[in-house]
Amino acid sequence: MNTPLTQTYNRTISVNKVLKNTYILLALTLAFSAITATISTLIGIGAMTSLVLMVIGFALLFVVSKTADSSKGIFWIFMFTGVLGASLGNILNHYLAMQNGPAMILQALGTTALIFFALSAYVLTSKKDFSFMGGFLMAGMIVVVIAMIANIFLQIPLMQVVISSVVVLIMSGLILFDTSRIINGGETNYIRATVSLYLNLYNMFIHLLVLLNVLDD
Repeated sequence: MNTPLTQTYNRTISVNKVLKNTYILLALTLAFSAITATISTLIGIGAMTSLVLMVIGFALLFVVSKTADSSKGIFWIFMFTGVLGASLGNILNHYLAMQNGPAMILQALGTTALIFFALSAYVLTSKKDFSFMGGFLMAGMIVVVIAMIANIFLQIPLMQVVISSVVVLIMSGLILFDTSRIINGGETNYIRATVSLYLNLYNMFIHLLVLLNVLDD
């Protein structure tokens, strides 16, 4: 008998399954990214190679989206995260060449992990719906992209600090938003959910590195 209680129970089981699969896949893709990032760092890829890999990575994002509803999506999400991880090689070598570079990288990793676990735990325990933030976060990202493009030509150091600070805040909001969508049934595909959370962590890590570098200076 399909009673409201049964429906609620089935929905809870479904949400928990998506959440579990998302976190497992996220952990695996992050580990794979760390491996490809380490390899590209040891090889010493240049800035142009890093840029090409990043472009390829975001092109693969569309492939992942198209195949997310099939088993092929697992293969393509590892391709996507692996390529994006490899694109970090040049950036990591840039920081490793600094006196406190290794410490900054570890601090950025640790801070990213701490923020992710704290925000995820808050959403999971409070069960709050943060879907109302979607419009604000999208508008914020558009402004940030415009500001980043403008700063390519302007080269204002303070503007870069402001941009990175805003990106960290937006990525924090997106972690709340994306996790909330999973537990409230707004996202039922764990591959797409993993991609969203992965990109949040990827961008947060990069911009935390920028901020830590400024503080170190």
